[in-house]
Amino acid sequence: MRISIIGAGRVAFHLAQGLNGQHELVQIYSRSFAKAEQLASKFKAQAINAPELLHSEIDLLIIAVSDQSIRSVIEQVHAYLPDVLIVHTSGSTHLNVLQDVHPRSGVFYPLQTFSLERDIDWSNTPLFIEADNAEDQEKLHDLANSLSNRVYHYSSEQRLSLHLAAVFACNFSNYCYDMAKQIVDAEQVDFSLLYPLILETAHKATENDPRQMQTGPAMRGDQNILNMHQQMLANRQRADLQNVYQLLSQQILEHHQK
Repeated sequence: MRISIIGAGRVAFHLAQGLNGQHELVQIYSRSFAKAEQLASKFKAQAINAPELLHSEIDLLIIAVSDQSIRSVIEQVHAYLPDVLIVHTSGSTHLNVLQDVHPRSGVFYPLQTFSLERDIDWSNTPLFIEADNAEDQEKLHDLANSLSNRVYHYSSEQRLSLHLAAVFACNFSNYCYDMAKQIVDAEQVDFSLLYPLILETAHKATENDPRQMQTGPAMRGDQNILNMHQQMLANRQRADLQNVYQLLSQQILEHHQK
């Protein structure tokens, strides 16, 4: 397929990297020409920074920008590519955001966390596709299959629930790691000592029902330990961590008393 990408951030980079070789990357479009050129040069694509420069002779345009920018982007490019299939890569944006402007629209959502410092194993990354048109859906299915062994046809409502769950499973859990590091850093304790615990917790959560794997003082209802931890955080003047500790402990207590 001949594919152009709008965006030059983390998702755009990893998609370009995954698609390169199997498909032809035609153009990289970003408002910042320097960023477009930096990404395009890696994959022998053309860098552009204006919608009127988009080639119409492509099979697919991928919008890989922030959620709040998707609507303005489709409004800018629709007139220049009226017959081209255009998709966004967002987990939290309904298909209608594109369809209200551009009839040939779809979704190509990879359920993954993207960082420039780490490579992506595309073969194991779940890809969720959506399109009203059967031919377009088949085209997206073929494209997804060229990247991943895990391709799913999900509605916008299903995808939105997945994205919400992903925030809890990824973003919130990572912030818990961040808070844990803040606590040990204050006492000059090596954070890497927690690595085996973090990895074992992830293994248990992915191999079993997380509810059944819950451990810790809140699960046991050990009020002495809960009070001691709260006092430690109070002594360190970390009311922010104290509030999170109290909220999560209370939620665990209530959840396991049902």
